Amino acid sequence: MNAIKDISQIFLKYLFWDVDPKNLDIQDDRDFIIPRALIATTAETFVKDIQPLEQLYSKTQIVKELQKTKERISNEVCKLVARRYHVRQFLRYQ
Repeated sequence: MNAIKDISQIFLKYLFWDVDPKNLDIQDDRDFIIPRALIATTAETFVKDIQPLEQLYSKTQIVKELQKTKERISNEVCKLVARRYHVRQFLRYQ
């Protein structure tokens, strides 16, 4: 993993519209950062959107945080993540 300190340099600003990304700690706030980074992704943008996360977090961390998040992550995003990491499919909404 890379030693990036300021996530505002790698993620689009609108994803963190309600907080100052410079104040987020990459490890302590991963439960917030991971879902936010993928909240607006689509099948077409998924690969581009997940790559910055993969610079910061392991596949296991990404899956774990998406499985337990309260953010409005679509089932499609969950399916894309499961497919990419070859893990059992999980859904946020049944």
